[in-house]
Amino acid sequence: MDALPEKKNADAVPQRPTRRNFLGKSALLGLTGAGLTLGLAGCKDDGAAKGAAASASAKAAGAPQAAGHEVAPGQLDEYYHFTSGGHSGEARILGLPSGRTLRRIPVFNIDPMVGWGLTNESKAIIGTKPDGSLKYTTGDTHHIHGSYKDGTYDGRWLFVNDKIHARLARIRMDTMECDKIVEIPNIQGFHGIFPDKCDPVDAKVNYTTRVFCGAEFHIPLPNDGRDLNDPSKWGCLFSCVDAATMEVRWQCRVDGNMDLIATSYDGKLAASNQYNTENAFDLAGMMASERDACVFFNVGRIEQMIKDGKFTTIGSSKVPVVDGRKAANADPKTALTCYVPVSKNPHGVNASPDGKYFVCSGKLSPTATVIDLSLVHKWFAGELKDERASVVAEPEIGLGPLHTGFDGKGNAYTSLFLDSQIVKWNVDKAIAQFKGDKAAKVVLDRLDVHYQPGHTYCSMGETKEADGKYFNSGNKFSKDRFLPVGPLHPETEQLIVISGEKMVMIADHTAYPEPHDGIIVRRDIVKTRQIYNMDDFPNAVKTPADSRVERKGNKVSIFLMSQAPSYSMPVIKVKKGDEVTLTLTNHDKVEDLTHGCAIPTYNVNFIVNPQETKSVTFKADRAGAFWIYCTHFCHALHLEMRSRLLVEA
Repeated sequence: MDALPEKKNADAVPQRPTRRNFLGKSALLGLTGAGLTLGLAGCKDDGAAKGAAASASAKAAGAPQAAGHEVAPGQLDEYYHFTSGGHSGEARILGLPSGRTLRRIPVFNIDPMVGWGLTNESKAIIGTKPDGSLKYTTGDTHHIHGSYKDGTYDGRWLFVNDKIHARLARIRMDTMECDKIVEIPNIQGFHGIFPDKCDPVDAKVNYTTRVFCGAEFHIPLPNDGRDLNDPSKWGCLFSCVDAATMEVRWQCRVDGNMDLIATSYDGKLAASNQYNTENAFDLAGMMASERDACVFFNVGRIEQMIKDGKFTTIGSSKVPVVDGRKAANADPKTALTCYVPVSKNPHGVNASPDGKYFVCSGKLSPTATVIDLSLVHKWFAGELKDERASVVAEPEIGLGPLHTGFDGKGNAYTSLFLDSQIVKWNVDKAIAQFKGDKAAKVVLDRLDVHYQPGHTYCSMGETKEADGKYFNSGNKFSKDRFLPVGPLHPETEQLIVISGEKMVMIADHTAYPEPHDGIIVRRDIVKTRQIYNMDDFPNAVKTPADSRVERKGNKVSIFLMSQAPSYSMPVIKVKKGDEVTLTLTNHDKVEDLTHGCAIPTYNVNFIVNPQETKSVTFKADRAGAFWIYCTHFCHALHLEMRSRLLVEA
């Protein structure tokens, strides 16, 4: 496991050259002598500027927030809000409580601003066909979760799914960029994900090592044209991906369609709420049973079985597959899975911060089901009469319950899709009521939200550091909440303060459709880097002498440097029909001093951050003169930052 970034005070001011300071100084330099000899990497802040910045930061950190959700100019948000982007295929970062959009992270989509899906490096991550074009250009992100250490977020990775094409992506939180994507075999409708919080076998490994992935849709196994007319032979698999290598470790066949996933704090259990435990293939069949289930996976037993060689594979896939269906796991003492009956068509399963319970919401029942994990372990040990005996509460909380968050004080907050409400209820009171205490007051508060709430979550809510400060309600069908912009309306992220006895809504935040799940992370946990290390890029153009054009037949490689306000070669010549690979290294060392690179008519547009290297490959199929120009404002002479690409006929 690579070393994590060094922890720093959340309010410390980075003592490094700033873009603002650089622009003020280098503008004068640029007017007297533009070129690569400006020494831009050496610009420094003076002591007065550092002192003023530190003073402002300290003042911002200690000052109370303005009324409501406003964050005053110059002040920072308290939390990062990481959310999926839905069928945009991206992930997003907002600041809370302001709701300001800080960044959109391209993952499964093409983003011409950063060049994601256009550069060779990003194409290699996304995946390409033999001709070099992207294998997929669409994605559908639903669930995003962070990696853990000691039961809380460690600021290392984010993981997000692509429901359409069964892909799991990993995002580095130091750069907020996707670094790996894996396509999971043998599944469709890849919906829920959740990282483990601790190794299931070695308790000393108290950080994320695996990511668990659910699948909704039954498909033929293998899905190669066989059994198309006999859905009774189709199957559904639960998958485990290695967090470090992003390779699929194993798969487990299950009954039912999986929705969301939760993991225990001891690492030993993962679970998914299930609908269609009937294994039907039409709506009527899916609704036949009185209950569905929350299926628990005994991770240690599954991995021991695979270690013992007791597995199969499917088709051309080499991934080990074990049978977790109920019929094959009748003996609790050897079972890989435990199917706990819950209300029909449950939606969402969430882990309480104390590590004791998983909560499933009923969706078609006005109830939430509380499952005691210690009793699930007892079932696996053969010490519980049946799976249902692990249920310790099932309070009636309202119509259409979906997702549940926790405040770390024993209270749960569940979205009610049909009631258009958030309900606050107490877990211990619900357990007491289930045991027969008719005086137990389970529901503590209700708050109307606007239209239909879907995914909801509390600040730090599924960590042992749940702080009970904010609750986010992601609502559908926002309609008249905002100015009309046509038939398609923005979605609504409504921010609710939960620190008091009563919930208080303080803000509406718009969201481009259609985000799903998210997490709210304290800002001190996130440690981003300001510049790259040029040595991390084997193809970096490290010196002006390395700027060159190399030809091997009709394959031409261009090695180019950028340093505001110039590229290292003013003129570049190639021939029509050449396959051209342009590699660009940014030599500036000033934070946020990013350069762009665009070539008209050649579909080239990307950026390189300080000390970063990227490359693109294109066919020079048009003769003529084409200006390579910087697309990202970098200098007072930004408009003059160009090179000439001459394509000779």
